[in-house]
Amino acid sequence: MNDDIPKSKNSEGKKQWVVPQPIRKDGAGGLDLGPRDVLRDLQNPDMLVPPPTDAGLLPNLRMSFSDTHMQLNDGGWSREITVRDLPIATTLAGVNMSLTPGGVRELHWHQQSEWAYMIWGTARVTSVDQNGRNFIADVGPGDLWFFPKGLPHSIQGLEDGCEFLLVFDDGSFSDLNTLSISDWFAHTPVDILSANFGVPEAAFVGRPDEQVYIYQDTVPGPISTQAISSPYGTVPLSFTYRLLEQTPIITPGGSVRIVDSTNFPASTTVAAALVEILPGAMRELHWHPNADEWQYYLTGQGRMTVFGGNGTARTFDVRAGDVGYVPVAMGHYVQNTGTDTLWFLEIFRSERFEDISLNQWMALTPKQLVKDNIHAAPELMDALRKEKWPVVKYPPFGKK
Repeated sequence: MNDDIPKSKNSEGKKQWVVPQPIRKDGAGGLDLGPRDVLRDLQNPDMLVPPPTDAGLLPNLRMSFSDTHMQLNDGGWSREITVRDLPIATTLAGVNMSLTPGGVRELHWHQQSEWAYMIWGTARVTSVDQNGRNFIADVGPGDLWFFPKGLPHSIQGLEDGCEFLLVFDDGSFSDLNTLSISDWFAHTPVDILSANFGVPEAAFVGRPDEQVYIYQDTVPGPISTQAISSPYGTVPLSFTYRLLEQTPIITPGGSVRIVDSTNFPASTTVAAALVEILPGAMRELHWHPNADEWQYYLTGQGRMTVFGGNGTARTFDVRAGDVGYVPVAMGHYVQNTGTDTLWFLEIFRSERFEDISLNQWMALTPKQLVKDNIHAAPELMDALRKEKWPVVKYPPFGKK
């Protein structure tokens, strides 16, 4: 939490929050006597009182799923963040969805590829590719799936239901504007359906008259009782990946698991990293040379500063359920500002995960050049690391 936000002590000597004011310790700013949303200001201390290093007019780079429309259906709910909500996020869009036990995201397909992360619970996913090869799998917490654009698929909640994040490789995508089997049936003449399937028109008397989207069904039995054998076999590359089974990159400040087409070959347009930041640690100063970064915060709270060049930088406070966005090649960091571990996803519209570490770049550049460029003290030069540490734990003197 920003130390420039005023605090006081109650009769027991414990710190308590008072109405925050946009005033820095150096006296910059002044009172805001309202009207105002004090609770919102308490959630965004680094926007109310920006760090002195913030400057310029970078656009909004954060949006909360809590501020979006909830689509409620029998069988589950969904909400989404697209360019409509976060205009800077042109490369990726996200959908947060939950299914009840037995709840089904109906048979459908998209003009965009779908990448997903299971937050909690279990689900069953199915698909068929263009060669008639099918796929069925159960997924649980930390598991991923990827369905290439145009391939039909479905999702169904199992015994305890589930919640997951869907990411699509187009920022203008909306999950409510998808291609669904029910919607197609509803908008195809009955005589055409009869001719196509070779059955009487009466077979379609119960067809839906609009898109179903999500509906309630019974919990399916084990895969062995549901599997359909295709004469063409199963898909050659698995559409699912167990991310939490991957050995993470561990540093003193946390851990990182990276997934892209090198270890999840089916995922050809989306790459990601699952980042763990311990209290008193931060995702190091870095940037991504190949793609914009779309973030989803799973637990904890933190703050992110984005450096846009030409004297611009802006800081955002983030917490679980928020989406952050960093345009390609802009420098940034994410700091854990809470007492719990901060977990978040970095997601990219790319087949490969790539990042450049400021520390490593400096360490692998001629020392005299670095020293003279930024007037670096010997203490800094001696601390540079040639090995990349995605997450760093800072010493007590590094805190604000």
